[in-house]
Amino acid sequence: MFGLSPGDRALVVAVHPDDESFGPGGTIAALADAGVTVDVLAITCTSLPMYGGTSDARVRAAEFTDACDALGVSGRAIAWTDTDHARNPGAFLPDLITLIESGAGPSLRTSAPDALLLPAHGAHHQDHQAVHRAALAAARPGDRRLRPVPRIVLGYDGPEDRAWQAADHRPLLVDTTAAWAVKEKALRCHASQVRDAPHPRSVAKIRALDEAAGAACGVGTAERFAIYRMEV
Repeated sequence: MFGLSPGDRALVVAVHPDDESFGPGGTIAALADAGVTVDVLAITCTSLPMYGGTSDARVRAAEFTDACDALGVSGRAIAWTDTDHARNPGAFLPDLITLIESGAGPSLRTSAPDALLLPAHGAHHQDHQAVHRAALAAARPGDRRLRPVPRIVLGYDGPEDRAWQAADHRPLLVDTTAAWAVKEKALRCHASQVRDAPHPRSVAKIRALDEAAGAACGVGTAERFAIYRMEV
């Protein structure tokens, strides 16, 4: 997949603990099953009212751990919890770039990934927009002898990005048919964040969106990616 081989590494940057499952969960499971080591860095988690309920950082951290276990993720961490950085990461863009580039981990420095998966451009939420900008800056071209520069950089969407606005074209499709059951298990680990249908964060609608992507390439389910760098 993507020209990666067993023993290669991938880093997924998730804005919040759940984005790894709601977005590229099937691809993560497929990569892990193929012998690629996948690390996940979730940037921010806060305890705040949301979706008519409450986001409890402790609950979400436990859900994140269970989801990562289900997907076959290796290293994982939530960087900022209930701090000013967590509440408004876009106001701390230099710190955000440093975190992704050379933080305690997972980061580009600690994971040295061959592939980086980040939130795609055109995201609906300001936190996702900030993390997109920071991750692209952290993965900018440069001398690989001086810092890790992943040879593959791809952008993924969340369900709201796919359902609430006309996203830019995402030309790369990954067949996740065989991994859908694992993705569903990971989604259900995030019980506090999954919503009932017809909300786009419901399991039924996420499957419908993945099936629509799969229809574009004649498979059961698929996930779409924007391509920023592809060295194969």
